[in-house]
Amino acid sequence: MIFLFTDFGAADLYVGQVKAVLGAHAPRAPVIDLLHDAPPFNIKAGAHLLAALAARIPPGSVTLAVVDPGVGGPRGEVAVLADGRWFVGPDNGLISVTAARAGRADVHGIGWKPRSLSASFHGRDLFAPVAAMLAGGRRRTAKLEKRARLSVNLGPADVDEIIYVDHYGNLMTGMRAAAVPPHRNLALRGRRIAHARVFAAAAPGQLFWYANSLGLVEVAANGASAQRLLRANPGDRVG
Repeated sequence: MIFLFTDFGAADLYVGQVKAVLGAHAPRAPVIDLLHDAPPFNIKAGAHLLAALAARIPPGSVTLAVVDPGVGGPRGEVAVLADGRWFVGPDNGLISVTAARAGRADVHGIGWKPRSLSASFHGRDLFAPVAAMLAGGRRRTAKLEKRARLSVNLGPADVDEIIYVDHYGNLMTGMRAAAVPPHRNLALRGRRIAHARVFAAAAPGQLFWYANSLGLVEVAANGASAQRLLRANPGDRVG
């Protein structure tokens, strides 16, 4: 299976082009969309979202991960084998949190290059073909080169800020909920926010925080948009 994680936008024209390449190079591999609305240009937020999703990606699969504001610049290209799962994308920190939290992570530079490479769309022209090669068991074709480490490493630590806002207006943070006691009140945009186990435990319209289905701290409101109530966005700090 090939999983896609990008900031390309689900309604834009980029995802279809990537899937066309995957279909041409790995026609038998199912392609599954993890997320195409990662916060644009935000490598740190994307890295923590990807790490939260990685545990639910099955071993033996390949994830094409692209949040790449430096495309066409000096950043490198990598394929990381983390706990039996391949992650292909730019060496800009996006894959680094997943790698840092893995029990084992082997880093490889990508030696293969396409005959034609757009300066602005490596996701289509370089990363998609390499992901297809790995999904099809053609590792040698990808010309992987073992490396000691990633060039950019954000490390395994949590980030105490918003990393994603869903269409309900729920505010997902980069804090793993197992490390935050339920009695703790969180501070966000000048408000103190108490814990509730589920939405139904809060009054209608009430702000609360809870452990979401990915195991992250999320700030929400029962039947309302926490983003609108707080005017909060990715990057806002949670204390």
